[in-house]
Amino acid sequence: MSSTSIAARLWFLTSVCFGLGAFVWGLIQDPDFEMAFAFLFFGPLAALIASVPALIILLLILKPVNNTIRTLQNKYIILVAIELLITLGYGIAAGILDTSFNYDNDPWNHFFTTTGITSGVLFAACMCAVLLSYKKLNVYFSQNISFQNKINTNMEASQEFQQNPEPQSSSNKIMIKAIITGVLILAMLIPSFFVSGLVTEREQRQKQVVAEVSSKWALRQTITSPYIFIPYTVNQTGKDGKIVKVQEHLLLLPENLSVEGSIEPEERPRSIYKVLLYKSNTTNKGNFILQIPKDIDTASLQLSEARICMGITDFKGIEEKIVVNLNGSDYDLGAGLPTNEIDSSGLSAPINLSLSGIGKSVTFSMPLKIKGSEQLHFVPLAGNSSFNIHSTWSSPSFDGNVLPGERTVTDSGFTAQWTFSKANLPFGTVLKEFNFGKENFSFGVTMIQPADQYAKTMRSVKYAILFIGLTFCLFFIIELMQKKPFHPVQYVLVGLAITIFYSLLLSISEFILFDVAYLVSAFATVMLITLYAKSHFKSWKVAMVFAAILGGLYTFIFILIRLEDTALLVGSIGLFIVLAIVMYVSRKINWYNPSIDHVQPAIV
Repeated sequence: MSSTSIAARLWFLTSVCFGLGAFVWGLIQDPDFEMAFAFLFFGPLAALIASVPALIILLLILKPVNNTIRTLQNKYIILVAIELLITLGYGIAAGILDTSFNYDNDPWNHFFTTTGITSGVLFAACMCAVLLSYKKLNVYFSQNISFQNKINTNMEASQEFQQNPEPQSSSNKIMIKAIITGVLILAMLIPSFFVSGLVTEREQRQKQVVAEVSSKWALRQTITSPYIFIPYTVNQTGKDGKIVKVQEHLLLLPENLSVEGSIEPEERPRSIYKVLLYKSNTTNKGNFILQIPKDIDTASLQLSEARICMGITDFKGIEEKIVVNLNGSDYDLGAGLPTNEIDSSGLSAPINLSLSGIGKSVTFSMPLKIKGSEQLHFVPLAGNSSFNIHSTWSSPSFDGNVLPGERTVTDSGFTAQWTFSKANLPFGTVLKEFNFGKENFSFGVTMIQPADQYAKTMRSVKYAILFIGLTFCLFFIIELMQKKPFHPVQYVLVGLAITIFYSLLLSISEFILFDVAYLVSAFATVMLITLYAKSHFKSWKVAMVFAAILGGLYTFIFILIRLEDTALLVGSIGLFIVLAIVMYVSRKINWYNPSIDHVQPAIV
């Protein structure tokens, strides 16, 4: 058996296994078998073409591995490690490609999910190829081992004075163990990718519950200030040369507007989730000035069809009958608008206007009780306007096109004030047409949930490489100092314990505060790993070292999660300190032959 034939065999069988897996997935996705058979024929072919770089890597590495590594077990370990690194490379490439074509608010989620799934599927196909080639690999690896053993026997018989090769053998073992540890660190990142996918799934479930409850209560609301609609006619020349009358309209905006309101938040439980709703109570006061442009004949005004209008996003949010008091007369607003230039949905009512009122001021007032979900926005359609909003909710997010000029946020609630004048807005109070998008002028407040456990859990998952890497390095250094090797299977178990920490954190934080959930999950994980270290190293002193270091690590990550602007700075300084401590502790380790120590170990 040659390295070329073994590499080609692994390359071909991996592609076939990948194609068969794609065929099974196609059967699940498409019961009509069209997609499945397409994957069956084109999947292996595409895999063969795309995996040519992997074939080249195997051709370059297999022979040196077979000639350098002495034991059959270590050769298999190195082969599996190489396969894992190759599949991780393909997974990272797939993650970058997927992220470049998915422009959303969370590109890292796309990257980690795609990288984890792609690496896992390809690694599974590689392992199937290794199992199918087990006998061939045994023959290939064993031939070289037999040849090396024969040479070593002849050399030992002819050169009795040759020094004991144990130091070099120990050095090789350390190097192999270090490589295996590094590969295991990368391998244990794969479960963290699936955990991040689980976090996203639970977050989407929460959003579905919120959307379901909000749709039955009322959606986010955007309220447009009252305005008057007045139709009029103009004479135009038709195609046949005759004069025809065409109806146009005027939009009169308030000259002055004052809005005073309050928002009462309500948290409604649904399953294990809480949905944030609100009720608002506002009063709109102001006045119109019935100005008519000079190019419009007052005789053409159809004042009998004049209406007062306002915009609202969701009619389900109207709690009481909306009545506008205009110049001492009350008008009940009903659904429907005479024009959709400003609002696509809203309320209106016919009003009584006369030519004698032109040029005069018309006062109005309108109490408004509206309910909605999370967000309340206003559109300042007025010459001069002020909005004063207060609430008992202590976690507001002031958003939209304009931030409040004055605001106060305390634990007991918030108050905010917005003020506008004619100089702030690109339109006047008398309009023949409204060519501006109202969303460009809307502003308001979004009441956010202060404990977003999913965002914090996702941030902690992104530090998985730090958790796993430092923990594995700690075990590796201590096992060298204590001369009690830690088996790769034990590393995997410790890695799984760290991964389950995120699952615990996610599930517990859905029922209690995130900080308490983090404390419970971290304590359980630290105690589990500490007791496992005690059972292996047979020393409470060593176990307490693990407890102290892991506890400090989880505390450090918790601080990074809580920080926002300074997280990068604190994280960089913390990692530098951790690296310095690791370098200091490991400075006296005899890496070439740990079985011969000329110094006292740091941990006894």
